[in-house]
Amino acid sequence: MDQERRKTIIKEIEHWERSKLLPGQYCDFLLNLYLEEGETRGPATFAGRAAIVVKGASAKQWLLTFGIFSLICFVVLYFNVFHPLLQMAVSITGVYLLLLLGHRYRSKNESVGLVLIGAGMLLMLGAGLYILELHDWNEWGWKAGLLSFCALVWVAFGIGARIPLLHLCGWLAFFLVYAWLLSNNTVDPEWYEIQLYWLPLSFVFGWSSWFVQRWTKSSASILFIAGAAAWFMPELYTAMFRGGAAELQVELIIKIIAGGILLFSLRKQWIAWVA
Repeated sequence: MDQERRKTIIKEIEHWERSKLLPGQYCDFLLNLYLEEGETRGPATFAGRAAIVVKGASAKQWLLTFGIFSLICFVVLYFNVFHPLLQMAVSITGVYLLLLLGHRYRSKNESVGLVLIGAGMLLMLGAGLYILELHDWNEWGWKAGLLSFCALVWVAFGIGARIPLLHLCGWLAFFLVYAWLLSNNTVDPEWYEIQLYWLPLSFVFGWSSWFVQRWTKSSASILFIAGAAAWFMPELYTAMFRGGAAELQVELIIKIIAGGILLFSLRKQWIAWVA
């Protein structure tokens, strides 16, 4: 085979490997066919690939990279002296960029995309709490409002982007806000009152699971799990805000038995919703 042609094929195979157009084992097999004895291949490690990228970067790319890095350092160092509106705008911009990058990377690498999306959602909550603490907005209503907003975004984005775990985290965050609201607006409720605060919510989620299963099985499954969580929320609420270990144990055992009987008797229906 002509040497120039062989080198061109080798470079093309290495390009396929760097771009992940083919699995690594296939590229290794093809390279072994075209490499001559004693000939070494180009750098295939992460450091080697990074060296190739850095070596081939243009002056414009270098300036853009250092400009972005300098901007990030400036924002981090002077974030506390910004006006609250500017702090919110910077935080929202950071969240938006992470979600945008995560959404784009999911088509190439699912894990990297989900990590970026998760980082964006955590940045939303973390930056919000930091801004509230920075300006002494410590009333529970501010934090409950922030958590409600984050929960709404998590639910909506989780459904739209088909990320079930994020969808579920949104509903659990709503449960936390609801429990917080009850603890600040009720005084020593009886055990049956606590049950009435939560059990209807469990049945609403169960009905919602049945209602949406004709359009999306994944959302129906999450709603069913959220309903199951709401079934046991009275006991969790009691443990967090009231105490009473002996009473709690009896309630929990009764709820487990009642829930098991209910699931068994309706197994043909709910399995069809979530399967």
